[in-house]
Amino acid sequence: MYPTDAKYTKNHEFIKPLADGTALVGITSYAQEALGDVVFVDLPEVGATFEAGAEFGTVESVKTVSEIFMPSAGEVLEVNGDLEAHPEFVNEDAFGKGWMVKIKLAGPLGGDLLDAAAYEQLVSEESH
Repeated sequence: MYPTDAKYTKNHEFIKPLADGTALVGITSYAQEALGDVVFVDLPEVGATFEAGAEFGTVESVKTVSEIFMPSAGEVLEVNGDLEAHPEFVNEDAFGKGWMVKIKLAGPLGGDLLDAAAYEQLVSEESH
């Protein structure tokens, strides 16, 4: 259910490393289901840098506003501009067209990130 080429946080963000030393970051399908219909995504400016665990934006749904946290240290290279007009992409395809930022990794991925199997275990425990 969760892509194996990504790593996950306990706060339900994902980071998908790419071959060129960059990575896509967003929230997981579990997170978007919990939020409900996403109506607005507030993302940082290109060039902003974040430490692992730092808040980098918010997701507003019909139910609530939730902070989103950077899974790994890096610099924002690109922001998914499609989300401004189409925040529903987060609900429709969280791991695909619903990605939020592309970052240049500042180093190796943190050891506290979960692989797909461990994240699935976490989600199943939270669901019960």
